[in-house]
Amino acid sequence: MKALLIGEKPPCDLGYTYGSAPPYDGIVIGSLTLGQAICFANEQVLGALAEGKKVVCYEPGFPQSPKNRALSTALASAKRNMKNLGIVFVSGGQKRLITAEEARGMKQAGLFPAPGSVLTPLAKEIFEG
Repeated sequence: MKALLIGEKPPCDLGYTYGSAPPYDGIVIGSLTLGQAICFANEQVLGALAEGKKVVCYEPGFPQSPKNRALSTALASAKRNMKNLGIVFVSGGQKRLITAEEARGMKQAGLFPAPGSVLTPLAKEIFEG
């Protein structure tokens, strides 16, 4: 799957190849600055979400501010807002969310989910059916 990369490339494989121009299947947010995270309003991401495309944020690339309680609270709020928009946070471990759309494509290609993948209920039905 091809994804538009925002920020730095994550050091681990998230299951995407990265491109800088459409068409793409989703967006990977590899890193954000403090300002970008707190005032999150990326037009490309919002457009992709509006089109129903998958958007993931590499959690270690999301800024932290453990020494400033106000900033830490603002970042936690921003993260909640991003999740409410439909952005999925991933840590880069072996767990990977597989949606029904991805499951259909994988099944057609004869592929199966990697161990530790998380499947939506419909994706699970697709692989079982």
